[in-house]
Amino acid sequence: MKKMLFIYNLNAGLSLLKPKLSEVLDIFVKGGYEVTVYPTQRYHDALTKTFSYEEDYDMVVCSGGDGTLDEVVTGMLKREKQVPIGYIPAGTTNDFANSLHISKNLLEAADTAANGVPFSCDVGVFNDDFFVYIAAFGLFTDVSYETKQSMKNVLGHLAYVLEGTKRIFNIPSYHIKVTHDGETIEDEFVYGMVTNSRSVGGFKGIIGKDVVFDDGQFEVTLIKAPKNPIELNETIGALVLKQIDSKHMYSFRSGDICFESVEEIPWTLDGEFGGEHDEVVIKNKKQGLKIMVAEKNLKRLVGGKKALTEKNNLSDFE
Repeated sequence: MKKMLFIYNLNAGLSLLKPKLSEVLDIFVKGGYEVTVYPTQRYHDALTKTFSYEEDYDMVVCSGGDGTLDEVVTGMLKREKQVPIGYIPAGTTNDFANSLHISKNLLEAADTAANGVPFSCDVGVFNDDFFVYIAAFGLFTDVSYETKQSMKNVLGHLAYVLEGTKRIFNIPSYHIKVTHDGETIEDEFVYGMVTNSRSVGGFKGIIGKDVVFDDGQFEVTLIKAPKNPIELNETIGALVLKQIDSKHMYSFRSGDICFESVEEIPWTLDGEFGGEHDEVVIKNKKQGLKIMVAEKNLKRLVGGKKALTEKNNLSDFE
């Protein structure tokens, strides 16, 4: 039998996994896997377990929120030998799962992990760290990791909105020099994000519809600091309408971006605190992550011309 390591966070989201756990494991076994189960015990436990396991697993599956997925991906990318990752989304927003059309139904997602096909998607390198789908700074980026888990569990998206409204009248701005592809931008910004996702903070379409997950390019959005209430209203209006307003925003695609600032700026990576930095280099590791998706959705995700030949070669990834 093939071997699987299943890492899960029972505290994520609404704790939906617990009553479904035996059914999820049954799907894995019926899919031909001998399963080792590991419930996380503390912060960064998923990262540590993924990085340090010594067994010869064919796949690592995780269940939790985007933070749990981020930990497992980071641990996997630090390993010498890498295997595909399966994901059962059980968090509050599950942005990356939504983008990859991974079902919100836990049993359907478990079936995708066990019986789907591996998709080679891009992953972000952030200085010496990694991120799956977003690195961001500025307005509201600390909401996700500062909002209490109990509040997220009860209120869902509303918890983020309530927490965010506390800050709307105290907007910090940062003077940053941004360099990419031979171009330099220098301005005052209240927010910036480097993404590989069609959904951010649970809201779809903010980045646009032409996101390709395996093209080696990130979508970059930088929002200028408004100089007066009129500009603030225009910026908010553009975001509500999911439009890029070139008067108040910069938007471009790149696989290699450098951010330089005089002061250290707090960043968030996949909704978790990414440290404070005065220089950040972000590089796109093209097709650096193997994640399981439903075969019917693979053609919707692949940017180039690829055949469905990977399904029976799950152990061959280096």
